[in-house]
Amino acid sequence: MTARLGIAAAFAAALALAGCGTSQSDRALSGGAIGAGAGAVGGALLGHPLAGAALGGAAGAAGGAFTNPNQVDLGKPVWK
Repeated sequence: MTARLGIAAAFAAALALAGCGTSQSDRALSGGAIGAGAGAVGGALLGHPLAGAALGGAAGAAGGAFTNPNQVDLGKPVWK
């Protein structure tokens, strides 16, 4: 039960913080980075940080790629 809760929390965090930027590639890149970080923290709490980072990164990248700036916009990416 705890593992499912941790995975669900990491997935929700990755989607909530799905990306910065206005282009699809910017949003996928930043969403993947944010998701990997959140997933690594969630995975570390459950004893599997690499698996958490991989799942969180994939969820964040998908969330960033499949949303548009009108749905979630955290501003201009730091690399621009």
